[in-house]
Amino acid sequence: MLVNTRKKGALDMARSLIEWGKKSGVSFLFPPHEASVLGRQGLGDEEWKSNVNVAIVIGGDGTFLRAARYVLGAPISLYGINLGHLGFLASGKAEEAEKDLESILRGEYSIIIHKVLKGQIFRDDKSTHTLFALNDLVLAKGALARVMHVEVRLGDKLLNTLPADGIIVSTPTGSTAYALSAGGPIVPPHVQCMIIVPICAHTLYTRPVLAGETDVITLTPRGNHRDLLLTQDGQLGYEILPGDAIQISLSKEHSVNVITLPTRNYFDLLQEKLQWGRGIVSFEKE
Repeated sequence: MLVNTRKKGALDMARSLIEWGKKSGVSFLFPPHEASVLGRQGLGDEEWKSNVNVAIVIGGDGTFLRAARYVLGAPISLYGINLGHLGFLASGKAEEAEKDLESILRGEYSIIIHKVLKGQIFRDDKSTHTLFALNDLVLAKGALARVMHVEVRLGDKLLNTLPADGIIVSTPTGSTAYALSAGGPIVPPHVQCMIIVPICAHTLYTRPVLAGETDVITLTPRGNHRDLLLTQDGQLGYEILPGDAIQISLSKEHSVNVITLPTRNYFDLLQEKLQWGRGIVSFEKE
């Protein structure tokens, strides 16, 4: 069990499921942080990862993103119980948590493999950071309202040099996150691609672009900006200096396994979370 320990509702849900587990003969394993907050016996990080097949993530999509990075490289499938706002990743409903866990215990679920981005920051032609993101990597400027210019390459081909407030490179998983707000398309997670979305482009012709699953995207800021930041899933940030290059691709070695239940598929989520089909005029026969 992985829990947003800063949210009282998530802690209450965790304690409720612990009590349910006692009655149902189900025991939960806790990594060190959750164990200390919940007052349970915990395991070390590596021991926990080696003993867990399925992790229940209690919180919102932010908690799910942190959980995905935590289990990266381990064969652990994630199921999220949403106590946040939108809940595309943490799709389970709190009021149905016990029923959902019973379905999972019976094996009545499927696994969707979500690709992750691999980003490498190069400085003076040397790799200084390697990072992985389930949703997106975003290159953006600081607080000053100044346009930045970013050279975008696919492989060795120049795609464009964009004047914009920033650039989002997203997975299909992240297509319903920041990229959607910036005007990008919705892409189901089984489609293997990357999405390049400018943020407030200072041109009329710039549009989102899809890159293939084997493409390598290189972002190189031009000019002398010294207030640039590369953010990882909107949660971790890395300073980018003039002359740095950021290479982004779909990771070949890592992915995230997400549990989906038969009663709650991706397109059902789109209809529910984006309220598609609401307010459509119905016509009665005369």
